Amino acid sequence: MSRKSSALILSAGLALACAGFAATPAAQAAPQVSIGVGVGIGMAPPPPRFERVPPPRAGYVWAPGYWVWSPRMHRHVWMGGRWMRVRPGYRYMPARWQRGPHGRWHFNNGYWAH
Repeated sequence: MSRKSSALILSAGLALACAGFAATPAAQAAPQVSIGVGVGIGMAPPPPRFERVPPPRAGYVWAPGYWVWSPRMHRHVWMGGRWMRVRPGYRYMPARWQRGPHGRWHFNNGYWAH
């Protein structure tokens, strides 16, 4: 697979992940669903940024910020933390990066676990 097609697939995957995240209210998000970058990238994300967690809000859970890969800018971009409406009976699992077996980094979007 060429670099260009890999970048295109990565771009499309991130666009779909972001579009689904932006268009789906947290209360309606499907449980145990993780959208990840299938191709992976060769550059590890920077350490998480320090974010001062705002005071607790009744009925909400804090989703910490995370780094996303921007193929257009060829670098990681910080997405700040946010409040998400609590889903009774579910636990929020934050977004994270995992290193794959071939040294590539794969992003897993946050999701609600039952």
